[in-house]
Amino acid sequence: MNLPPDLDPQKIPQHIAVIMDGNGRWATSQGLPRIAGHRQGARTLKELLRCCKNWGIKALTAYAFSTENWQRPLEEVDFLMLLFERLLRRELAQMHQEGVKISCIGDLSALPQSLQTEIEHSMAETVNNQAIHFTLAVNYGSRNEITRACRQIAELVEQGQINAAQVNETLVEKHLYTADTLAPDLLIRTSGEMRLSNFLLWQMAYTEMYFTDIFWPDFDREALYQALLSYQKRDRRFGKVKPLLSA
Repeated sequence: MNLPPDLDPQKIPQHIAVIMDGNGRWATSQGLPRIAGHRQGARTLKELLRCCKNWGIKALTAYAFSTENWQRPLEEVDFLMLLFERLLRRELAQMHQEGVKISCIGDLSALPQSLQTEIEHSMAETVNNQAIHFTLAVNYGSRNEITRACRQIAELVEQGQINAAQVNETLVEKHLYTADTLAPDLLIRTSGEMRLSNFLLWQMAYTEMYFTDIFWPDFDREALYQALLSYQKRDRRFGKVKPLLSA
């Protein structure tokens, strides 16, 4: 683990979630088309994934495309779908070699068939890898996810497989896309926006949040280091009160 010396390895988050905001604004500020920002953002994500793996972070979940993003210009949406597909195809061999386990969460049925095929292949190829769990949220919306889980549980009650009294948090979590993933310890959102934008609402009940004005394409190792420094200063009590030290 090549961790910077002033970071405590005992306080490294096990799971980081990122809202990769500011690609378009970054491109505009450089006098480039918005798609250039998404292309650079993909490079940033690749570097961040490698950095997380090297620093002992066990999971990274990236908000790549929300259920609301379909409202963007058609040209931009088409480019993003192609970018995801190319990213998985070009980087799969390298990620597999480095021990990356790839998952995708969201309503994948609405994606182009070629992208669905690439996602299925990438997930199957890397299913046993353990160096880091990399999850892409594509056509993902947290309210949609929670509604879907409620519907599935309601069907179980209707069928008589369970009764209403058996519905609890553990059962709901089993029906979320993230059933096999620990909740994020840290959320990072770039570009100065300070909202969750329908991302992992259930899972982030006790997640520490870090907001930065840096546009996503400029979010480098130094920026991650600053986020981790901030995280390590937090007092994570999960609703409890720490006992007073005796004199």
